[in-house]
Amino acid sequence: METTIAAISTAMSASGIGIVRISGEDAMEVISRIYRSKGGKKWIKEVPSHTIHYGYIYDEEELIDEVLVMIMRAPRTFTGEDTVEIDCHGGVFAMKRVLETVLKNGAEIAGPGEFTKRAFLNGRMDLSQAEAVMDVIQAKNEYALRSSIDQLKGSVQKAICDIRKKIIYHIAYIESALDDPEHISLEGYPQELLEVVDKEQLEIKKLLKSSSDGKMIQEGIQTVILGKPNAGKSSLLNLLLGENRAIVTDIAGTTRDILEEYITLHGITLKIVDTAGIRETEDIVEKIGVDRAREMAQKADLILYVVDSSVPLDSNDEEIMSMLNGKKAIILYNKTDLKAAIEIDRLREKAGHPVIPISAKEETGITELEEKIKDMFFGGELSFNDEVYITNARHKAALEEADKSLDLVRNSILGGLPEDFFSIDLMNAYENLGKILGESVGEDLVNEIFSKFCTGK
Repeated sequence: METTIAAISTAMSASGIGIVRISGEDAMEVISRIYRSKGGKKWIKEVPSHTIHYGYIYDEEELIDEVLVMIMRAPRTFTGEDTVEIDCHGGVFAMKRVLETVLKNGAEIAGPGEFTKRAFLNGRMDLSQAEAVMDVIQAKNEYALRSSIDQLKGSVQKAICDIRKKIIYHIAYIESALDDPEHISLEGYPQELLEVVDKEQLEIKKLLKSSSDGKMIQEGIQTVILGKPNAGKSSLLNLLLGENRAIVTDIAGTTRDILEEYITLHGITLKIVDTAGIRETEDIVEKIGVDRAREMAQKADLILYVVDSSVPLDSNDEEIMSMLNGKKAIILYNKTDLKAAIEIDRLREKAGHPVIPISAKEETGITELEEKIKDMFFGGELSFNDEVYITNARHKAALEEADKSLDLVRNSILGGLPEDFFSIDLMNAYENLGKILGESVGEDLVNEIFSKFCTGK
């Protein structure tokens, strides 16, 4: 925190503009050593905060680049420190040359996520908001982006703080009553506390319930395409992707390995996997592919079972349908452009899952598939008006521990135990919730979280 750091904050590729960011106590000194205005003046460190200046970057007497320099003084900056951003030309060499000049004149190279880490350590944001910064960068769809922006604005922070506020009040009340029993009575209090525990635990469970949707919003719905050879699985994947990613032939067993892609349907991301056709085979390589398909099906959030409607069902279909038991699945009645050998109503009755007629060849039925997925996972729509989605595994683990602690409080109340037992478990719940915000977390965890960030952010 005592050093002044610098890094390139834009992608290392040819672009119109590149940004070199400087933050720390000596940021103004560093920029004053290398910046000159159009008239050759070096007065940049004396200018007002939050102003932009046109000029040049010099390495001693060598002109490096024509730039715009943004001056932002503490504490009204992202990191809470004096910050300078140099907008230079976006060539890779040009950005590196500007950064080298900055480092040569007093700054040190920033580590991954170090700017955001300083924002957290300087109290500009809590840990949940800091993690949301990276979620915004990595968002794969509209819903993931909106959820991350809400968290960055403090939606998770507010929900957690509201629960903690109620818990800390009752911890303080119990401690005060135990210290001063003559003036503060605990008569009838356990029943009152039980109502509070029930109410706050309901809020925690609501957040936990959102975590399954939150994970799928952020990471995508783990989707596996199953079917017999030549059912049209690879054709379906190509259609959803809008490009010929998977090899399609009339030869059974063409797909032998797992092919994984991300696609977005109506703002929802599917982490979609094309698999080898399920059948009994003597081919060793194909057999490995079929075994992998079975393994992927067990881990899937959603299975798309592609049925060739022009071919009668057989034992391989029976095996696939047994794999759908207990899973969310949609059956795609493919090749509707051909004469049917399977009655769609019989298939629907036999499989016990939604059946959608499609033709990968004629590109029909995909809209119905999109709507069915949306309805199956998110009740038809996602609303961000008041909903808070837990998208972070660390947050989920902390909520689960807090939930367990409140269970212990309830058990103590119902078991008639002394009030100091209530206080111990209430404090555990309070501290576990605080971990989400960055309270009571060790330096190692903080370093691990920010090590996953990109350099320059």
